[in-house]
Parts: sequence; structure tokens; C-alpha cells
Amino acid sequence: MSLKKRLFGKELFIFVKKSLMINDKLICPGSIAVIGASNNIMKAGGKIIKNLTENNFSGNLYPVNPGYDLIQKIPAYHHSKDLPEVDLAILAIPAQYCLNEVRILAEEKGAKAFIIISAGFGETGEEGKRMERDIADLVSKNDGCLIGPNCIGVMTPCHTSVFTTPVPKLTPGGCDFISASGATTVFIMESGIPKGLRFARVFSVGNSAQTSVEDIMEWFDRTYVPGDSPAVKLLYIENIDNPDKLLYHASSLIRKGCRIAAIKAGSSQVGSRAASSHTGALTSSDSAVEALFRKAGIVRCYGREELTTVTNIFMSRELKGDKLAIITHAGGPGVMLADALEQGGLKIPRFEDSPAKRALQEKLFPGSSLENPVDFLATGTSEQLGQIVDACENDFDVDGMAVIFGSPGLFPIREVYEVLNEKMKSCSKPVYPILPSLINVQEDVAYFLSHGNVNFPDEVLLGRALAKVISTPPPAPGEIFLEGVDIKAIRDYIDNADDGYQPSSVIHGLFEAAGIPFVTEIEVNSETEAVLAALKIGFPVVMKITGPVHKTELGGVIMNIRSISEVRKEFHHLREIEGVKSVIIAQMATGIELFIGAAYEKDFGHVVICGLGGIYVEVLKDVSSGLAPLTHSEAMSMIKQLKSYRILQGYRKQEGVNISKFADIIVRLSSLLRFATEIKELDINPVLGNENEVMAVDARINVVKHIS
Repeated sequence: MSLKKRLFGKELFIFVKKSLMINDKLICPGSIAVIGASNNIMKAGGKIIKNLTENNFSGNLYPVNPGYDLIQKIPAYHHSKDLPEVDLAILAIPAQYCLNEVRILAEEKGAKAFIIISAGFGETGEEGKRMERDIADLVSKNDGCLIGPNCIGVMTPCHTSVFTTPVPKLTPGGCDFISASGATTVFIMESGIPKGLRFARVFSVGNSAQTSVEDIMEWFDRTYVPGDSPAVKLLYIENIDNPDKLLYHASSLIRKGCRIAAIKAGSSQVGSRAASSHTGALTSSDSAVEALFRKAGIVRCYGREELTTVTNIFMSRELKGDKLAIITHAGGPGVMLADALEQGGLKIPRFEDSPAKRALQEKLFPGSSLENPVDFLATGTSEQLGQIVDACENDFDVDGMAVIFGSPGLFPIREVYEVLNEKMKSCSKPVYPILPSLINVQEDVAYFLSHGNVNFPDEVLLGRALAKVISTPPPAPGEIFLEGVDIKAIRDYIDNADDGYQPSSVIHGLFEAAGIPFVTEIEVNSETEAVLAALKIGFPVVMKITGPVHKTELGGVIMNIRSISEVRKEFHHLREIEGVKSVIIAQMATGIELFIGAAYEKDFGHVVICGLGGIYVEVLKDVSSGLAPLTHSEAMSMIKQLKSYRILQGYRKQEGVNISKFADIIVRLSSLLRFATEIKELDINPVLGNENEVMAVDARINVVKHIS
């Protein structure tokens, strides 16, 4: 195995060798036993039987309930011991009885797949967690698969083992959906189905006692067949137990042609408490999640409507550029969409005068505008809409079209939607339909969706979602940048370092080993040494203290010192500050203040952040995060995500920053951290950058090798 693979993913080469937890008995069982089945469809055990029968489960269905001989016209069994062999068992009984039932089903009835609907496990406390672990251990011991507990169930083309509605019509052309929350599974489906979102398979994993979101993603990856398997995945996640596993399989799926959108809930302090009480899950650092998703190529969403809107974009033809045409018969929505698209970095180019434009103008009613947005008036016809779409497809320099067409309820518009359906099928460019009249022309919208189309009823949501999709980078290559990085020197410094914040000599040594440019600094302990150091570096210089962590707040950094007399005076002033160990004389660099930091997050590794430096990093909190190790393309993506990116480019004749050199420092720092996991915190603040050079000016590094 190569050094690169060993360093980047040593855990990955362990877990990909394991047998998959998901098995055929869960996906397409020949027989299903429902423990706790009922004639009452208001109960979970009753609704599961109803959903299975109404959605044509073709295998043997075995209801189990001691009080009935017949359940929903199906012969019932009084006890699990009475059952024949069974593939999948669904438990909808009180938590305290589940372990014994699982034991009978696994050891005596050959069950290899289990779905536990019941609540009352890990989300309730330690005793619930213990029961959960015991059940998971028993299932694993018998080579079985467990979904749940505390979930709504699973839907595949073979069976709809859920106790909720809606139960969508599953189709291979739909999306795969995994959710950590049962209720949220329902709410996301209710958000997506009215927009035309179709589903292929749905997994509600609940507490994930054995099988997690990451495990199902692994199964998706390892069973994926391009052109055959569902190519869109959406995820609702409350806990990431194995970030490496999620990163590996999400990246792999996207490289194979999949597109993935996800919500990671529980990022805030309050959200974390809510997630913990809901699923027993512990949440991860939000910046680590952001970095993981960007590295994997996952589009991150923050709510149900955004998630289903992004997913519907995935279900449309891929937008291969950033220029959109807006076609509307109502001016206001077109303006709002244009605002949302431009704010997100997409372009709405003006259509320049041309024979094609003039010819099209003659076909429209007087007063129509072809400036983009194209407004063909409330009286515009279906024929005119088709002509505009054809011109955007063939004549105008755009990469896609958004078509807004609602109805005030005055006249039929079925013909418009028929034309739109036809054009969406025939155009090579994506056409995004915005049909907002969900009441006035409800039947016409339903007709449009019945042809396999999607709808974006809110133009602003579409604009923001498109911007998010376009700005999400592809998966990063799994490699570490090593050019000019001295791994042995890095390890020597770390191995010989004491725990705690490191002296300037160690910081300089580590940065030099990683190829990170740093201003010239000389540490001094006397007035004479200070003067000699200043003369060697050359005026102007900076003088700063070592020892205290927050130097600036203590008045421990003095800039722009231009004479020997100032050096003498400020040396004595700085030595009087409490806690000072020594004084540093440093080269005076100039430029925009930047910031690079890193923190070690358990399970995730080092999260690297960047942004404007000085006080701005704390006041504006305009930072972007990435997961080490980083490539140059990842670092550039991080920088471009900053709201202050235009300042870094140079703004209103103000000098900007050499962004490629800024990115290079971020990459080299990430390589350094990958070989020095003992570094738990690192700040370079400020980094000073101008058009010619970018240099670290001040840094602190906290090493923790011995955890007490």
C-alpha cells in the first residue's frame, strides 16, 4: 500500500473489507413477520400490515399477535415460536419485549433482517442504550441486519414496511433517501412529492443501533450500477459516527455519477441538545461537517424545502454553465428570481441584438421584452412560450432556462403545460419549471407532474438552490501535497516538543519544514540583542512578546519601529508585561490581514479554516472550512466561499492578495497537520498578503501528546 493511501485513509482500508450489514433479506424478503400486528390501523402494527398489503407485497406475510386468529383477513400467529422460517421481522411491540423476540426469530426462525419500529431505547437513557446494544449484538452474531430501533421502517420496490403515510410510488428513476429521524422522513417526503420528487428507496434508520447512514451509503456504493441504480441520494443526518466512511463512499458515488444532497441537523448548541434527546446522538462540530461535505462533493442544505428543491435540480438535466434565461409572463417573480440567481453568483445575460432576437420579437405581442428576463406578458400564449424556449435552446448564449407560468384563474392553461412538458423532454439544456398556481390550476399542475416532471413553486428557493449546487465543488482527490514538505523534520519537532503552546523556535521550524513562508524573526532576551536583531532584519520592525497567548490585548505587539532608540525603549516596556518570557524582533510585512486556523476534531481530524484576519475573524466570522489534507483546488474553493472574496481580489483600485499563494499556505498547513495529529490548535493571525507575497506574521501552536 502506498504512503499516500496509508496516510489519507488507513481506516478506510479496514472498513471496506468488512461484510455489508445490509442484506438481500432486508431489501427483497420472501417472507415478513410483523410482531405486534393489529386490526387497528391507527396502531403501528396495524398500519404496517395495511401498507404492505395495499402496496402489493408478493411474499408471505405473517402477522403475530396472541389475541387474534385473523388480522386484516390474514391468518395470524399467536407467538413467534409458532412461525415458519422468516426472512424479515418487523417489531412493533414495547421495547422491553424486543430482545427476547429477536432471539427467537434469529436463532429459531432464521430471520436475517430486522426492523424495530419501537421507541424506548437509546433515546431514553442508559438502560435503553444497553437494550439497544444487546439486540444489535445478537443480530450481528447471527449475521443479520438491523434497522432502528425508533424508526418508521424501510421502503424498497419489494416491500413498504412502514407505519406512516404517504407511501410514494417507488420508481427506479427516483432518489434514494436515508433519514435518521422517522418524523422527518415523512415531512421531507411531504415536501417533495407535491413538487414531483420521486423516490426509489427509503431507509429510516432511527437510533442506528447496528446500521447507520454511513452503512447504507456503503451498500449504495458497493452495489451501484451506472445507468441502472438510482443516481440521486438525499440524506437527513443527526450524527456522523464514521466521517471517513461517509466521505469515502459519498465521494465514490459522486465520481460514479451520483449527486448527493444532505441536511446535518444538530449543529447549534440548542440543536445539539434537541438531537441528543431525539435519537441519543451526539453532534459533531459544524465546521467539521461543512468541511466534510465540501470534500465529499455533497450539497449541504439546512431545511426540508431547500433539500427537496436541490434534489429536484438533481432530477433535472445538469446545468453545465452559469448563464440562465428567465422566461416569465409575470414581471415580479422574474425579478425576484434574477436577484436570487445573481446573489448566488449565476448570470442572467442580456440578449444582444441579432436576427434571431428580432425574428422572435415579431412573434410576440407588442410590449413583450426580450432583454432577459424575457417577459412575454400575461396574455402570452403556449405557442409563444415554445418559440421563446426554442430560441434559448438554439440561438441565445445561455446554459439553461427557468420558466415561470402561473394562472390568475381566468382561462385554461393546460396547453401551456403541455408545451412546457414537450420542451423539457426535447431540449438539451435544462428547463426549470416554476408553476406557482397550486390552487387555481391544481389539476393542470398534477397533469404536468404525472409526466415525470418536477416543479419549483418558489422561484427564490430555486435561485438559491441552483447557486448552492453550482458552487459545491466535485469530490476532492484523496492525496496529500508533499512537494517541499519535510516529513522527517516535522516529526522530529513534534516528537521533541513538550505539551502546550510552542516557542517561536518550534513554530518557525515546523513552518520551514512545511514550506510555509514566515516573516524573519529573532528571539532576544536583552536590550543589546534586540538592537542587533533589529539592525540585522532592517527597519521598520515589529516587536512582540512571547509567553502570554493573547499578546495584542496586553499591548504586547508594537508595530512600525524605525530607530534604535525606539527598540531600546520598547524592549524595556515589553519586558514589564506580566508573564513575558522573551521578546521577538520581527520583519515588518505589509498587506491585507488574513487568518488561517486549525483545530483537531475527534473522528474528523483537522478542520482548517481561513478568512480575513485581525479582529475581523472574530467580529465578522467570515470563515470557510476544509478537512485536512487539502488540495489546491479545495483551498481555492474555500477562499472563494468567503463573503470577503472580492476584497481579496482587489476592490475599487485597492491592492488585493496573491490568492494562489494564500491557497498554497493553506494546503501546506494541511499537509503539516496530517503528519502532526498532536497539534490540537493552530492559529496564524495575521497572515499578511499583497499582490506579490503572502507571509505568516504571528502564530501559535498547541501540542497535546499526553492526555491525562
